[in-house]
Amino acid sequence: MSGKQDCEIAALAALARQASFAVAGLSETVKNGALNAMAAALEKEADSIIAANRRDLTAARRTKLPAAMLDRLALDRRRVKEMSDSLRAVAALPDPVGRVISAWQRPNGLWIHKVRVPIGVVAIIYESRPNVAADCIGLCFKSGNSVILRGGSEALRSSLRIYSVLKEALRVRGIPEGAVNMVSTADRRAVEKLLKMNDFIDVVIPRGGEGLIRYVTENSLIPVIKHYKGICHVYVDEFADLNMAERVCYNAKVQRPGVCNAMECMLVHEDIAGRFLPGMAKLFRAAGVELRACEKARAIVKTAVKASEKDYRTEYLDLKLSVKVVGGVDEAAAHINEYGSHHSDAIVTENYANALIFLRRVDSACVYVNASTRFTDGYQFGMGAEIGISTDKLHARGPMALEELTTYKYMVFGNGQVRE
Repeated sequence: MSGKQDCEIAALAALARQASFAVAGLSETVKNGALNAMAAALEKEADSIIAANRRDLTAARRTKLPAAMLDRLALDRRRVKEMSDSLRAVAALPDPVGRVISAWQRPNGLWIHKVRVPIGVVAIIYESRPNVAADCIGLCFKSGNSVILRGGSEALRSSLRIYSVLKEALRVRGIPEGAVNMVSTADRRAVEKLLKMNDFIDVVIPRGGEGLIRYVTENSLIPVIKHYKGICHVYVDEFADLNMAERVCYNAKVQRPGVCNAMECMLVHEDIAGRFLPGMAKLFRAAGVELRACEKARAIVKTAVKASEKDYRTEYLDLKLSVKVVGGVDEAAAHINEYGSHHSDAIVTENYANALIFLRRVDSACVYVNASTRFTDGYQFGMGAEIGISTDKLHARGPMALEELTTYKYMVFGNGQVRE
């Protein structure tokens, strides 16, 4: 990266910091009007966005990008419409900024208010998925933050086009220039530069593969909110409705295998394995899913490959699935806590006591009873969109949206009190 580019990134971060104070003071009415204008602009410019995306896809196929990454990269009219719908959904949500979390009066008459406020400047470093640009701009803007985006080189044309459309929509409405920003270079050293800008940037959120996220975490001077990978499980309990279990497991693995909330390991109670696994394996086989199973499961499903220890720790992001037969909910929870990634895990059961055991013992950001792990998503949770999914335990956990993009301050009202 040239010295000129280095200076440009520093100037961009400083501009974002300066703009963050103005954005924090915008009214909910102004923000919602701008969000709806951005949504309309995306729909108007759908053709130019898709054209830019086609160039990214052509280049990605030449470099033999994996199928899962190509799926994340691809845009069509439906996905552009989903981006605009997300912006409108964010506009319709209550504004968290200024919300009083709690308030109390001290014996000396001081009134103390704990109030939600923006974080400040949020940097998003992401790979492949150009729709992330629209989601992150919308969420950061509504929550009163400035945002700096740095998309992956494979999606650079798409991301820049989406960014340009949204930035112009904000400019027309008089929003400060530094409210939304994007690093336009594909040079990977730009990420290294951003991660050192702790004087201007308050938090970094990486979205992408485990390699990117570990690099960001290990090299950042700025606090990072992240998840490394999504090794998600579905446990089919002895008291499961097996028809329901088939639907849930099939959806969790097959509906979109290349995303972080897809099932990577299916656990089955030993008492129902003989009844459940043959039919489930047939459905998976028809969908092209390769099964990697423990010895007990292979005794039932002869076509399954022998699972290794490594398989249970692997995020396939593909039509591959680990299968293990377990003795009960306690063993299932222990397996998940040992091999999972604390992302999203589910139990299928009609037994309330077993459901509670699973919910309490599985140490994951999202735990489900009788539902697919594929619902771990800000839009599906009614948050409008998401800035990412966190498996951290401090500040934010699970799908992150408006509230997770705020912090709080104490506003204290007195009438002349002094400390004795």
